[in-house]
Amino acid sequence: MTIFSKIISGEIPAHKVAETADYLAFLDINPLVEGHVLVIPKKEQDYIFDIEDEAYAGLMLFAKIVAGAVKKVIPCKRVGVAVIGLEVPHAHVHLVPLNQMDDINFSRKKLNPSQEELAETARKIRQELP
Repeated sequence: MTIFSKIISGEIPAHKVAETADYLAFLDINPLVEGHVLVIPKKEQDYIFDIEDEAYAGLMLFAKIVAGAVKKVIPCKRVGVAVIGLEVPHAHVHLVPLNQMDDINFSRKKLNPSQEELAETARKIRQELP
């Protein structure tokens, strides 16, 4: 069972942004920038391109909706998308607010926001969801 599956089951807390029966979006606790969101399918699958076509399309459409809310809350030029897939063996999409290319550089030092800051960012993003 992955850390993401434990978040889905409620064993590990997370700052949830959006949730459906099939997908979950929550804040990265060590974000590259404020508003860095992880979007995952609830069905555990290690490699994103092994996900069935319909579920993959659903994941990306869900990510698109979440990215729209992120862009309304976090001052940024765009919301970047990255799929790395090596950190956790559960497919996930990174949504990262971008003002410059380095904002999505995964080798840079991560932020360490407080639980209160994360909760407030998640609340603001949730308010902008359709």
